[in-house]
Amino acid sequence: MSATVSIASRPNALWLALSKNRLSWIGLGLLLLIVFTALFAPWLAPHDPLQQNIAYRLEPPSAEFWLGTDSYGRDVLSRLIYGSRVSLLVGFVAILIAMTIGSALGVLAGYIGGWLDRLTMGLVDVLLSFPTLVLGLMIAAMLGASLENLIIAIAITEIAPFVRVARAPTIALKQRDFIEAGRALGYSPLRLMGVHIVPNMISDVVVLGSLWMASAIRTEASLSFIGLGVPPPTATWGSMIREGFENILDAWWLTVFPSVAILLTVLALNLLGDALRDAIDPKLRSD
Repeated sequence: MSATVSIASRPNALWLALSKNRLSWIGLGLLLLIVFTALFAPWLAPHDPLQQNIAYRLEPPSAEFWLGTDSYGRDVLSRLIYGSRVSLLVGFVAILIAMTIGSALGVLAGYIGGWLDRLTMGLVDVLLSFPTLVLGLMIAAMLGASLENLIIAIAITEIAPFVRVARAPTIALKQRDFIEAGRALGYSPLRLMGVHIVPNMISDVVVLGSLWMASAIRTEASLSFIGLGVPPPTATWGSMIREGFENILDAWWLTVFPSVAILLTVLALNLLGDALRDAIDPKLRSD
């Protein structure tokens, strides 16, 4: 019964948190705008993002090219729009993989305990001993530059926080009366974990996922900047900044606009994550 009440009350708590936190509406609006742009990129982009025209090389922002052109004569606005697809795809899929694997390991370690818990947390401590970007750089360099390898590299770097967040409430929940009642009724550990424990701690994992998706997008941009992201000529925000870095003094728009896109996306995810956190934790709700 407690699990049912908890789940049913979450939409109301989320709406209350959004109503009290006006900045969260800005984050939600920005995120929806970015997602809309990514979904409808073929219709919104004014030019082909891969079409080169040396005659228009390094054109400043104008009526024809709203955000200017790059060193190959490609439209920056079109590449920026298509780049949102890669950033959101990498961020979402990488965090989804990390969330699934990390939560499963955390629940198993917290519920079973013993040697499995010690082994899991030892591996987590090893992963957390490396900075996220450095660990992602090492993995991406070993796997090679591709979209799939980039997602795998970022997902591995983000597993550890989800293990910790899933493990802590699992340890507390397995001592609760409704779990003890389930054991008395003969429920299997798999059923207790999947049906009774996971629904009561998944909200914490979702909040962490929204916040770490911003980190995943930053990591993707950083890896793309140093050439370990999606291979060219595919447009990504990180690779666009890298291409414009060589002409930063003569063509400022090449680095400024992709940087602003990353900033707005990360800001939107952080604002929305704060609202989700307020909805989950009553102690953090605004008065």
